[in-house]
Amino acid sequence: MSTTHTAIVTGGSAGIGAEIVRQMLDAGYEVVSMARRAPDFSHARLHNVQVDLLDAQATQQAAAEAAQQFPITHFVHNAGVIWPNMLPEVKLDELQGLTQIHLGAAIQITQACLPRMQGGQFGRIVLMSSRGALGLPTRTAYSATKAGMVGMARTWSLELAAHGVTVNVVAPGPIATDMFYDVVEAGSERETSIAKGIPVQRLGRADDVARAVMFFCDPANSFITGQTLYVCGGASVSSVTI
Repeated sequence: MSTTHTAIVTGGSAGIGAEIVRQMLDAGYEVVSMARRAPDFSHARLHNVQVDLLDAQATQQAAAEAAQQFPITHFVHNAGVIWPNMLPEVKLDELQGLTQIHLGAAIQITQACLPRMQGGQFGRIVLMSSRGALGLPTRTAYSATKAGMVGMARTWSLELAAHGVTVNVVAPGPIATDMFYDVVEAGSERETSIAKGIPVQRLGRADDVARAVMFFCDPANSFITGQTLYVCGGASVSSVTI
């Protein structure tokens, strides 16, 4: 296994992020998890940076320190929150918070990593959007910022292609993680209904998403950039039965 690649994974302490970290470690990566808490597992090649990515100043400092300490070649921006509300209840501070964690933190960490990536003429950046970017009730601020990640990645892909840096997006559908169950009660009729409404007839798993991330991270996949891959069991294709 190679240890020539070092990745920052935001939100690497739980759910999809933790699975991405595990798969990267299995593939020989050095991994830096940036999250509010440390992962509940340890590894010789796993490093933890505890930071609240909703705090722009703290994020800026943590990003600069991580980029200085580690030769970052990969950046996976997985961290995020939902904060669901119907339109009449949406608050602007929610929009500002989600803008910071989904877009601002991505910019800050990428800016810190870019000199190393561009200097080495190699880099892999993967942003975690959502099937919700296509529209979903109660997701005004969430869908707006997750959709923004797609446009941002497409722009970066054009700016960075000549430097050997690819930028792609993974957009999961309903995935059975703690974040999902913060919104949908486990074992409820709603959970069953959501699963039945997905063409493949099940909720996604964290490993489904992590494998897509690993595909974009592969050094061999240098001819794929600016793309969005929906890992959603077909939910982004059809949601209406006639």
